[in-house]
Amino acid sequence: MPPSRLLSALAAALLAAVLHQPVHAGKADDTLRMPADQVLPDIDPYFNNELLGSIIGQQVWDTLVTRDPATGQFKGQLATAWRVIDDTTVEFDLRQGVKFHNGQPFTADDVVYTINFIANPASGVTNQRNVNWLKGAEKIDDFKVRLKFKAPFPPYLEYLAMPIVIHPHAYYAKEGRKGQNVKPVGSGPYRITRYEPGKIIVMERNTAYYGGTPKSNAKIGKIEISFVPDVQTQLAGLMTGSADLITTTVPKDMVDNIATNPALQVFTVPTMRVNFLQFNVLDATASPALKDVRVRKAVMHAIDREAIAKATMGTGYTLLGAFCYRDQFGCTDKGVPTYEYNPQKAKDLLKEAGHANGVDVVLNAFLAREAAEMIQGYLAKVGIKATLVYEQYPAVREKQRKGTSGITFASWGSYSINDVSALLPVYFGMEGDDTARDKDIATPINRANTTMDPAARAKDYAQALQLIGERALVYPMYSVGRNFPATKELNFGRQTSDRVQFYEMSWR
Repeated sequence: MPPSRLLSALAAALLAAVLHQPVHAGKADDTLRMPADQVLPDIDPYFNNELLGSIIGQQVWDTLVTRDPATGQFKGQLATAWRVIDDTTVEFDLRQGVKFHNGQPFTADDVVYTINFIANPASGVTNQRNVNWLKGAEKIDDFKVRLKFKAPFPPYLEYLAMPIVIHPHAYYAKEGRKGQNVKPVGSGPYRITRYEPGKIIVMERNTAYYGGTPKSNAKIGKIEISFVPDVQTQLAGLMTGSADLITTTVPKDMVDNIATNPALQVFTVPTMRVNFLQFNVLDATASPALKDVRVRKAVMHAIDREAIAKATMGTGYTLLGAFCYRDQFGCTDKGVPTYEYNPQKAKDLLKEAGHANGVDVVLNAFLAREAAEMIQGYLAKVGIKATLVYEQYPAVREKQRKGTSGITFASWGSYSINDVSALLPVYFGMEGDDTARDKDIATPINRANTTMDPAARAKDYAQALQLIGERALVYPMYSVGRNFPATKELNFGRQTSDRVQFYEMSWR
């Protein structure tokens, strides 16, 4: 029995043993307790790529605009109105009366400082794709600013609504990134009152938070996030009452057990997150055989992606026709080849490539271990021996950026940005995570990122997606439907992605 299956069986036994024990939800002391399996390298949203970091970032910091979860429309957050001056300039009217968690009033100085800081490559923002389109910002008056782009950037509102948060300029200028990581200060609906890296993060509701935005309705008084690396331990905590919500990926068999407990619930939400296999074809690759397109195609034909999605999630997923999420602008599978599950075709391709007796590859992974082990098993059946190297995301990312990964079982949520510019340039734009470095693909992608003509953008993205498919540089598997086990007393509110919004939640 594979290790994950054994652990699942043990966890199922534990869940069954405590199935009818009373669950003591956090409603009693108005504290939502959530274990997490990620350790943030830095709590500042600009210096981590982790899902947990993005979740916390949206609670603690504010953006200029936000997307209303009820309508999908952009609304003002720290800004109240905006207008396009020209293709590379947008002017924002700022909200008055806002204060940061340390009492500092919010003004145009905070926006100008933050934008100019992150736009400077020397600042070292982890995900440069989120900020490298910005040229800078200038102050018009205390509550009016202009943002300047390096070139036309059509999806600017998408980025301003999600990853680009605003820091307090006086505090950040004095304390710097280090100080912000020790004692974080934002303006959001929750403020961090305790932070022990790798152990616990405590957030309390900001009772002085301003009204009039989708983030203004926070109701739960306190959020406690503790580091618990093992999902079985997390679920045991949920069953015995020491946890109220699980956001870690939970194997389907465990979810099924949880659903039988009348004191618990499982909330399922379709997400923009896509799971895929990324092939490293660079000189330093850990799997030189991947340089042969026939081997890459053999890998794809060897894997039954739908069986994996059903086994690990059950519902909520969609199979991908191209390397993008179906609702994103620019996403199309027209003309993109598909690689159906066909083990015999995989064997034939390996033989044609000179590997009739099999081939060794490295499979790097940082998520959904059960799914990674299933991929490993499918590959073994056609003669591809995959050595699974399972590590935390930062370690896998480092190998990708050094070009020393092999096949990476990866996941990307596009920061919930509804535009393929949040996905394609990351992996095919000649940037850090690009393990193909294919100029034919990067050229139309980068061109599409800087034109305001929607038709021209769509045409360029379609060309890139077709080339990615034809050259078999990524195997797009499925979008992720996330299951969130929780106490029955928790009302999830309007959740639209795996970046759960605590300010939407309440107690029943």
